Amino acid sequence: MEKNDLLRFWSWYLVLVCLMTAACATAPYTGRRQLMLTSESQESNLGFQAFSQIRRQYPVAKDPQSNELVNRVGQRIAEAANRPDFRWEFVVFKDDKMANAFCLPGGKVGIFTGIFKYTKDDAGLATVISHEAAHAILRHAGERMSQGMLAQIGGVGLSAALAGQSAYVSQAAMQAYGLGANVGVILPYSRKQEYEADQVGLILMAKAGYDPEAALGFWQRMMDDSKGKAKPPAFLSTHPTDEQRISAIKQMLPEIKEKYSRQ
Repeated sequence: MEKNDLLRFWSWYLVLVCLMTAACATAPYTGRRQLMLTSESQESNLGFQAFSQIRRQYPVAKDPQSNELVNRVGQRIAEAANRPDFRWEFVVFKDDKMANAFCLPGGKVGIFTGIFKYTKDDAGLATVISHEAAHAILRHAGERMSQGMLAQIGGVGLSAALAGQSAYVSQAAMQAYGLGANVGVILPYSRKQEYEADQVGLILMAKAGYDPEAALGFWQRMMDDSKGKAKPPAFLSTHPTDEQRISAIKQMLPEIKEKYSRQ
């Protein structure tokens, strides 16, 4: 690189360092330091908008039994979460082929009917809702957005530093940067978030009066059903493997049950 290119590169580098230093937050329960370039109100507004879109995309289940179940368990988890600023809402979406659930920033929770064959009972459903609520409480969505913003800023800085280089060299370097940011940072970080949501989800279960050990049964049922199905390599997945998750939960359980379970 020439002198001017180096100056441009280090200027952008200093901007990144300043952003990372100024925008730190601490995750509840775990104490992990987080990069946050967004506010909770911004995240919640985006969550509310996304929830409105999802409600238009998927039909809401009319079955009173499943709605009562989700609301009953959800309210207990919401009470344990102690986030009165959240606008908690629990909605069952009719899609028996989708074994999934989510909690958007601000407390909007969606449960797809396809997950019920794995939850089986209240404690199994509490495993799902508490895990998704933990993602929201831990601001994982905001953290992922912040990482994406930082990656974009870094990409612009690299592009500026490569000014004057051949188009082939610049393109190759930018592609390498994008691949490194995705596989080397964002995806592994997502797996870290999954483990953190498991940990805090177990805490919420225990505080709500559910046996957190029921989480093992839920994830075991998920694992048994997924055997023989194609999965991406672990290092390219946003989630831990089922075996890794179950092993980690087993290690978490003794301390969580001792500290948080209702007597």
